[in-house]
Amino acid sequence: MGLTKTEVFTDEENRIADLAKALAHPARVAILRLLAEKRACVCGDLVDELPLSQATVSQHLKELKRIGIIHGSIDPPRVCYCINEKTWEEAQQTFGTFFDQLMKLNCC
Repeated sequence: MGLTKTEVFTDEENRIADLAKALAHPARVAILRLLAEKRACVCGDLVDELPLSQATVSQHLKELKRIGIIHGSIDPPRVCYCINEKTWEEAQQTFGTFFDQLMKLNCC
């Protein structure tokens, strides 16, 4: 696949795409759901809860952390993750505004 030209899009469009990417894989949705249900930092339990290998879970956590929707603390050998409430609220607001704007457009 070729390189994307993200620089030709607005910061808002790029942020919406990043947030959407976080939700674009069922494993990441499951991870977010687990973290939200626990309402606390989760340390190592995610692999036990998901039908995925440690390496796969780690890759999904890395993507979620990259966009800031989760944050974690590393205290070897444990790594604890939880929902970043500020980014969670940003995502809710961003998608709500985006969908509202689209609905105002006249379409066939």
